[in-house]
Amino acid sequence: MIDLDNLQKEIYQNKLDKGFDASDSRENIYRTFCHIHGEVAEAFDAYYKGLDNFNEELADICIYILGLCEIKGISLEQEILKKLDKNKKRTYEKVNGVLVKGKGVK
Repeated sequence: MIDLDNLQKEIYQNKLDKGFDASDSRENIYRTFCHIHGEVAEAFDAYYKGLDNFNEELADICIYILGLCEIKGISLEQEILKKLDKNKKRTYEKVNGVLVKGKGVK
């Protein structure tokens, strides 16, 4: 079982050890979102083209997100657990053959 909170700390420490900006500055947060976007695009490209690096690109996305969470003081593990619980309670209905959120849990 992976401990996301410890993984966040390890990722953050690696950023510090390698000399990357790990600050909570607006510029660094903006840059991090740009990197996440770039990694999502690379993962899509790898998937679309059937390249061997698809798994690695997914890992890159997670690493950037976990690093961002550590910078912002967010426990992604706790947020995922809360969201999973919320999703379990959510209802869906088919409208014109498409699943849409029901009127319940938001």
